Order: sequence, then C-alpha cells, then structure tokens
Amino acid sequence: MPEDDPGPNFVALVDNMGVPNHAQGSLIDELPHGTTCVAIKFDSGVILAGDRRATSGHHISHRTMEKVFPADQFSGIAIAGAAGPALEMVRLFQLQLEHYEKVEGKPLSLDGKANQLSQMIRQNLSFAMQGLAVLPIFAGFDTRMGLGRLFQFDVAGGKYEEASFAATGSGSIHATTVIKMGYKEELDESTGVELVANALFEAADEDSATGGPDLIRDLYPIIAKITEDGYQPISDDNVASVFSSIIDERRSKMAGGG
Repeated sequence: MPEDDPGPNFVALVDNMGVPNHAQGSLIDELPHGTTCVAIKFDSGVILAGDRRATSGHHISHRTMEKVFPADQFSGIAIAGAAGPALEMVRLFQLQLEHYEKVEGKPLSLDGKANQLSQMIRQNLSFAMQGLAVLPIFAGFDTRMGLGRLFQFDVAGGKYEEASFAATGSGSIHATTVIKMGYKEELDESTGVELVANALFEAADEDSATGGPDLIRDLYPIIAKITEDGYQPISDDNVASVFSSIIDERRSKMAGGG
C-alpha cells in the first residue's frame, strides 16, 4: 500500500519486510553510549571538547568516560555513539596513523587521515544498522596549509569538512545553537574554550544523556586544542575555572531575575 512506503528510511524498510530489527533489542539498549562532542575553529587551530557521561538507556553507566583523544601529533578525534566500538575505532585509528608514519617516514596528510577514518566508519555500517553506530568528529592542524580544519561524518562513512564548527551526539542540537549564537571569525583561545564549555553546559541542561560539570566529584568535560604546536589538552584547573565562571554567571542571572 502507498501509505506503507517507508521512503528513504532503510530501517523502516527492513521492518516492513519482516526482518528482525536488532537495534530495538534490549541488549543493544543496555550497552553504554557516549555523547556529546563539539569542535570549533579558533585563530590558532581547532578546539575539541566532549562531556564525560555514558548512558545505557536511561541509566548512567559511566561518569568518567573519555571521548576526546589525540589521533597523532597534529590531530584529534572526539567520539559519540556506542562506547565499545567507538573506543576500539579510536585505538585502531591511532595505530594505523602511527604505522603509516613509521613505514613511509612521514605522517599522512590531514585529508588522508580523514579519509582513513571515513573508511573505518563505513566498515562499521553493518553494526550501525544494529544500533552500534559511531559518529566521531575529526580535527587537526594542517601543517601544509598552516590552519586548523575539522570534519564530520555520517553513519555510512560520508565525510564533510566544516567551515567553522561541528557537533555530534544526542545533545548536539543544543550545543550547536549555543555555538551559532557565540561564534565569530578569528576567535582567540580563551573565548573559544569558553564557547565550547557553554555549549556543553547548555547541552547537559537540556539532554539527560549529556553530562555537565560534576562539582561534587570534581569531574569536568575534556577540552583540548590542536595548533601548530600539536595536540594539547587544556588543563583540568583551567577547565574547572571556566565552568565555575559559567555557573557563577547563571546564578547571578537567576538572582537578578534574568
């Protein structure tokens, strides 16, 4: 019947054909999933950030998960999606980049690294259709072009270079709104860190799967920068200070009726 046509929705088509949809199984729902990650360009490179929460359905399975990693000296990757496959993909990606540099005597180009990650995501498509999708953000400093660049991917491995910023994960829509409102060309590092921190803070406020700053456990989202000096994590003290300022600002607005 025409009204039963699922259109471009492949999962709905599979359901209509009577093929079991494992993505709806309780086992998949109970596996840890991680969100939310963002990346923006600033005047010296790129900034990557991610919250620390992993969820299994409505249950918080981990509060200290790391989602932002160095890929090599001049690039990094932030992960969202099924935690197990995502972490495995990061480790394999790091190993492949290291192996290429040892064999060839020079690092792979930034475009080559993004293409390699795209292939790995495409190879995960069969698992993604079962609910084990991995949707990373890849960013780095292109030493040949002398600037920061960032890439997003779809579940089938499609690669898309973003001009200014990117977000992935269940809280990405809220994070993107904050970044759109605060982004401007040639951000300095301090303003860029504040912007991604605000984006994750608002995402955590609206999305239950995204973890915000945990003052009791002294846990904060991970933020890193990638410049001509390479991949460098922003220190825990600096990140804590930024989130403390955000919280103080929110309290001041509430006290003032704003």
